[in-house]
Amino acid sequence: MTGNRKIYLALIVAVAALGMLGLTLAPMLMIGSFPSITGGSLPDCDDSVQLAADQSDSATSDIPPEYLKLYRENGKKIGVQWNVLAGVGKRETDHGRSTLPGVQSGTNYAGAAGPMQFLISTWGGKAKIKIPSKFNGYASDGDGDGWADIYNPADAILGAAKMLKRNGAPENVRRSLFVYNRAWWYVDQVMDIAQKYARDGAVRTPPDAESICDQPLLEAAPSGTVAGIMEYALAQRGKPYLWGGTGPDAFDCSGIIYMAYRSVGLTIPRTTFEQWPFGVKVPEGQEQAGDLVFFNAGPGTSANNPGHVGMVVSPGKMVEARCRLCGPIKVTSYRDRTSVMGFTRPLQNPQVLAQLKLREQG
Repeated sequence: MTGNRKIYLALIVAVAALGMLGLTLAPMLMIGSFPSITGGSLPDCDDSVQLAADQSDSATSDIPPEYLKLYRENGKKIGVQWNVLAGVGKRETDHGRSTLPGVQSGTNYAGAAGPMQFLISTWGGKAKIKIPSKFNGYASDGDGDGWADIYNPADAILGAAKMLKRNGAPENVRRSLFVYNRAWWYVDQVMDIAQKYARDGAVRTPPDAESICDQPLLEAAPSGTVAGIMEYALAQRGKPYLWGGTGPDAFDCSGIIYMAYRSVGLTIPRTTFEQWPFGVKVPEGQEQAGDLVFFNAGPGTSANNPGHVGMVVSPGKMVEARCRLCGPIKVTSYRDRTSVMGFTRPLQNPQVLAQLKLREQG
């Protein structure tokens, strides 16, 4: 009887201890549950956050100085993580030091060439292309000599940065790497190298890529209606572009805007060409969240016939479904675009004002 009582008391103490341990661990488990490409840390939603992480001692010792300079310069110029770019260069050719076929001349067994191992067809059809000229590919003149040479590190690294950018970086880095070389083991290896090259061990993503950073945008919206429109549009990030798409799985540039307005019970025109004259024109610098920004881009467009549209989510930032090869729907800057035509405010159109009035009465 005495022995059983001791066992019983011991069990009570053990259960109580486990309960206390659970209370202690719970906050840590909650913090660790937030998704992050770097593994558990919360994103900094400040726009001043930079993608350019400081280089680690490993990066300094392993990457040739001229390559390190090119990775950092082109990462900043194009807007991708320099350490991811360096991870590709390391995985492909050990930063141009490999003596395998296709690195210094010719191609390898798969038809790839140069320090970043572009397929000749992906580069532009030839290993060396005069710039400027017409071609379809990522051939780039990184050193300003008038030629895009697949074997020239300055040209190849710039071309690789453009390819990563077009396919999802810096927001969706893993997707962009998968397009670069369609194997998830390759993606994992490049990401591991990239993390080792950063002093803080991180592959940084822009604050705009994190849904946890949406709340400040929604709180800053000029009205509850605009907040609802933005909430729908921001929730579509990561989905693919599809010409004519209106969701739920894919959208085109005007389709996501059309459906975002429909999500709050408002009807606006469906296409970019119709949306442009529909909204009230807004002077540049006075645009606000929920407004539309139009671009003279795409076939058949002109100075007053836009071919692309995005939705402003904060000054200088928009959510857009850009094109099939431009990566998934994302938040990006419109201030560095040279083809901006103007801004409009659909909520000031008389038809929309009437819809809002009816909604309030209902």
